[in-house]
Amino acid sequence: MTTKRIIIVGGGTAGWLTAAYLSRALPGAGQPGHWSITLVESAEIATIGVGEGSFPTLRSTLATLGRSEAEFLRASDATFKQGVRFTGWAGSPTPGHDDDDYFHPFNLPHGGDEPGLLPFWLDSGADPRRPAYADAVTVQERLIRADRAPKRRDDPDFSGPMNYAYHFDAAKLAAWLREVAVANGVTRVEGTVAAVERGENGDITALRFADGAAPIAGDFFIDCSGFRALLIGDALGAPFRSVEDVLFNDRAIAMQIPDATPGQQIAPYTRATAHDAGWIWDIGLSGRRGTGCVYSSRHMSDDAAEAVIRRYAGSIGATLGTRKLQFRTGYRTRQWIGNTVAIGLSAGFFEPLESTGIMLIEVAARMVADMLRGPVDRAAIAAAARGFNRQMPARFEAIVEFLKLHYAVSRRTDTAYWRDNAAPASWPEGLRDKLAQWKHRLPSRFDFVIDHQTFLPPSWAFILHGMGFETEAGIGAFAGEPALARDAMATFTKVRQAAPEAVRALPDHRSLIDQYHLS
Repeated sequence: MTTKRIIIVGGGTAGWLTAAYLSRALPGAGQPGHWSITLVESAEIATIGVGEGSFPTLRSTLATLGRSEAEFLRASDATFKQGVRFTGWAGSPTPGHDDDDYFHPFNLPHGGDEPGLLPFWLDSGADPRRPAYADAVTVQERLIRADRAPKRRDDPDFSGPMNYAYHFDAAKLAAWLREVAVANGVTRVEGTVAAVERGENGDITALRFADGAAPIAGDFFIDCSGFRALLIGDALGAPFRSVEDVLFNDRAIAMQIPDATPGQQIAPYTRATAHDAGWIWDIGLSGRRGTGCVYSSRHMSDDAAEAVIRRYAGSIGATLGTRKLQFRTGYRTRQWIGNTVAIGLSAGFFEPLESTGIMLIEVAARMVADMLRGPVDRAAIAAAARGFNRQMPARFEAIVEFLKLHYAVSRRTDTAYWRDNAAPASWPEGLRDKLAQWKHRLPSRFDFVIDHQTFLPPSWAFILHGMGFETEAGIGAFAGEPALARDAMATFTKVRQAAPEAVRALPDHRSLIDQYHLS
């Protein structure tokens, strides 16, 4: 068998995560007669380097790399993330809280992803003692508010009693992934790609470098060149579908805030605080917080956005440096053309509201690995490309709907930004249809194509009912199903009683992080 060559263009998280994963997932990678993997990156091109949140799928991806969770946590300065805390989004106090504040936890509701408890929670809306939805159906909200970790030090790697993801230093994560990939046989080549060579059939055959170095030939190319999209965009002309008419945010100003005191508590969640024309992310690491003001340039000036993030940082804000980012919101409608596939920012980008960026890298890398296993000829590659181009754009489109949900059901009307977001004309048709029906009935599995969904129906419910979505669904559930109602009440009691036990059983987040980092 002839060794086939995979050439990855671009480093950063996308390139090195893809390289590290493929080096483990492709049978025989790096051995004669199998795929070899080379990554080309340029020291002249800076990476974005501010995406510091992830999705729970990252745990299973990291588990394939053959390294311990403790090594990953130390190398990337990582902490644990159990969900997202939203402040100021709903426009009025949310059920169960005195202020406008709710959680999207990573744990499924008690009983799984069926809507078993939801109709009974909805039917109890007149009860002033009713807890917030997330608090009623999972203990994780109580754990988050108590700053507890999702696991204990002696739990197995990449697993624990609670569902979780990570926060991390993006630059350190990329450096660690590079080390892992190279140790697994990936070859790194330094160079700035200036042009590509193409065969008669249109496939890319080789890369040419700006310094005149010898071209590097390959059989399969992966474009991880970020927003530049050197291969999929510049060379192959893949169409880009903008969704800026749906998701308005197109800029961000990032700021790193050092801890005020050594050993201060680390929030085990991402905080997303709404402002007049967007929102602020706040991510806790072991010695600093990564923050950033995400905003729409149509609704807020750059100077005003910088003032927002500096005010948010408090008195120290005036002394800290910032980094401005501009981005196009959307995705390539063809992400695999010929022998070239785009992964990461070259395929598409959305604001980091629910940390979808790295998850999309993971999904794409997994699909590519599955499709490249075994003997691969041109017909197989063409068939794989058609499947990939059906599934990945559909997944991007489903994410657009879910992210827009956060804005569409808000009752904020204080600025043009929030009023424009609430206008149904800015909603995708699929979201309009869902919300029109969910005012009268519970969500159904037929509302979703699960293979295209990143966010399962319970995540939609956490956002809908964290925001106080008004619906007739569930009315009469207690009267209409007395046996189920008794079971539901018993389950609500079980969850309520289990929460303080879980708080006692799980360690303080800071303490656990210190144990990992010092061990």
